[in-house]
Amino acid sequence: MSIKLIAFDLDGTLIDTAADIARAVDVALVEMGSKAQGLEQVIQWVGDGLTKLMKRALTGRPDGEPDPELLQKSLAAFRRAYGAAVHVDSRLYPGTLETLEVLKGHARLVCITNKSAQFTEPLLTSIGIRGYFDLVVSGDTLAVLKPDPRPLLHAAETLGVPPRECCMVGDSRNDILAAKAAGFRCAAVSHGYHQGADLKGLGAEVVLDSLAELPGWLASPRAAG
Repeated sequence: MSIKLIAFDLDGTLIDTAADIARAVDVALVEMGSKAQGLEQVIQWVGDGLTKLMKRALTGRPDGEPDPELLQKSLAAFRRAYGAAVHVDSRLYPGTLETLEVLKGHARLVCITNKSAQFTEPLLTSIGIRGYFDLVVSGDTLAVLKPDPRPLLHAAETLGVPPRECCMVGDSRNDILAAKAAGFRCAAVSHGYHQGADLKGLGAEVVLDSLAELPGWLASPRAAG
């Protein structure tokens, strides 16, 4: 296998976290005197970090800018709610555990997420997969989030692997754009929170219906090229 480092996104790629995130968002909204929005709506807002998520929840717009004081109160309310229930309904996607088991030892494994470390580490530990990763890069590890390539380049540099020998696996536009900008190979999964984006059109080399398909693709001539 020519790929020596495999970086996985977290939410929507390894773990279906939407129900627990949506519950915490709704708790925060109700505390702020707003109406709960529910799972299907919150899914459309996930993927760009907590601050962007709550801005969207408070305004109902992708690029909305709520009152700064209200935003800070809502962020604190979300952190309390989500921190107390980060792993209630969250589940590994089918094939996740088996794929990590197959790949461990054949490549350095990294989790790169826009989720804050205060939630990332407890979730990975509670759900039982933290030990598979040589490195976890959370949303507050650096001063930037995906689609900025720097979290990916940080992982490659830290583990001493050239970007051309790295692959990013994700479910969204942010993952693919970050991979392309970092010089990583890129695979996408069809499940997750891609908000209707054309993942292949954005530059994913392959779109997998399950992570269980990843080892086979990595071993194929298409990935080796």
